[in-house]
Amino acid sequence: MKTQELFLKAIRNKIPKSVSLIDEIAAVLEISYDASHRRISQKSKFSIDETVKLADHYSISLDKLFSKKEKVIVEKTIEITTMKDMLLYFKSSAEQIEILTKNTGTTLFYSAKDIPLFYFMDGTILSKFKAFVWLNLLNNEQKKVSFENFVIEESFSEYMQKLKKVYENTIVNEIWNDTTINSSLQQILYFYEAGLLKLNSANALLKDLKRIINVIQEKCNNPSNNFSIYYNELILLNNNMLIETEEKLTMFVPYTLLGYFITDNEESCKNVHQFFKQQIINSKPLRQSGIKEQNLFFNRTIRKIDYYAEKINSQVDLHF
Repeated sequence: MKTQELFLKAIRNKIPKSVSLIDEIAAVLEISYDASHRRISQKSKFSIDETVKLADHYSISLDKLFSKKEKVIVEKTIEITTMKDMLLYFKSSAEQIEILTKNTGTTLFYSAKDIPLFYFMDGTILSKFKAFVWLNLLNNEQKKVSFENFVIEESFSEYMQKLKKVYENTIVNEIWNDTTINSSLQQILYFYEAGLLKLNSANALLKDLKRIINVIQEKCNNPSNNFSIYYNELILLNNNMLIETEEKLTMFVPYTLLGYFITDNEESCKNVHQFFKQQIINSKPLRQSGIKEQNLFFNRTIRKIDYYAEKINSQVDLHF
């Protein structure tokens, strides 16, 4: 199908069958009946300005209409190198996810390669530490101040709380494995060994990490919430996130530490949705599992935290 024919078909699908397409085009473009007829019969072409005007009037995505199936149009989150960038990132993320999840029945799927950032939104020491880590890893020119001297703006907590509220009002399906906690533990160890994190802070962070694990286990056993966590032993997770609403699917694909590509490409999102469902089938549902299965998973995680606590505290002499 030729480009103009495809475009006209998309416009026809937007108007009632009883309405004349020639009259419609003439009215929108403010041209004569004969000029509109020549475009409908494809004796003349739409100009670029006319195409954009029609696409805007009928809410037709030219990217979706003309791009090849193997190409996906994406938007991306902003690049983060400063605290100001990070505040803008969380502000825009909170606003975008809030719009996507405004209706009841919205479902969020998360492939948790790392602990989802929604758990670091309580204004605790771990919330501050994550911001400290993100800025250090995303900006090579970041001044190497210690964690204890790192200052975070008050509005950061405001945006984090908004994201947390959205998350808690959504049906959530998280997929974890035994490595999900690893990066948080390794970050605490790294900054302690680098001399940018004091021993008492490191121990407080590990204690807060235990608190998060306990919160998750409690959520597993709360029948009144919309939370499910699945333990998958078969595949590597990737921090992909998918939001399912009645209207559409929207996919978030990580490309840097906090950066995401975002798309609602129908075919791609359907494929990812099916993949998430397949992962869930091949995972152990910890919420529905018996206490033994739950304890096996959560106790392994707690023991890993204890191992890092022992490793850090055994190095005390090295810092004197």
